[in-house]
Amino acid sequence: MRVPIIKGTIKRRLLVNFRADPAVVQRILPQPFRPKLQRGHALVGICLIRLEHIRPAGLPGVLGLSSENAAHRIAVEWTDSAGLQREGVYIPRRDTGSLLNRVAGGRVFPGEHHPARFSVLDRGGHIEFSMQSLDETVSVKVVGDEADALPSTSCFGSLAEASTFFERGSLGYSVTRNGGRLDGLLLRTLDWRLRALSVTEVQSSYFADHQRFPEGSAQFDHALVMRDLQHEWHKVEDLFV
Repeated sequence: MRVPIIKGTIKRRLLVNFRADPAVVQRILPQPFRPKLQRGHALVGICLIRLEHIRPAGLPGVLGLSSENAAHRIAVEWTDSAGLQREGVYIPRRDTGSLLNRVAGGRVFPGEHHPARFSVLDRGGHIEFSMQSLDETVSVKVVGDEADALPSTSCFGSLAEASTFFERGSLGYSVTRNGGRLDGLLLRTLDWRLRALSVTEVQSSYFADHQRFPEGSAQFDHALVMRDLQHEWHKVEDLFV
């Protein structure tokens, strides 16, 4: 399958991050992945992203589409077949409010998606975000306000340190219906800038599931917000695990 370069605007991107027990996270990961650590913690989370003007490179933005999307992800590193150390994110689940993303994902472009309902209030730096998958297995809620610093309880010492950590995780591998194949996708942003989100409420059914994450093994760490970034999605070779 020849996949075109997809470009558009990241209108809003929330990175809701939890610190987790590396041993628990390792049990979730397929080979060759291992958790990428920050001060001894694994980092797991959800990317909640609004995309606008999404279209194949070469087409005008007026022909692009918009959508709300969610990706549950784990920061990982691994050694590739050439013996090189790599890093990125493993994505066990994607959800979207877009019918086109569900139909075309995994066919026209990488990333198979589940259908979901999204509700978003985004005004003056205040955000109230909720998502419920139609299969009722995954839900997310985040309420917060933009801020200049991370909470003092974060495993990152500064916003700059967190920014560097997540900027390096631009290469993602997503679970597919073919259990042995992961869709590969590279995110390239033409500018990388973010702020902290001071969170007053956060709920994640995925990370609160004690069968997946035993009680106390995953705790909210911080959230980040990005806005109005031009970006491109590039297909990379799939990974077979």
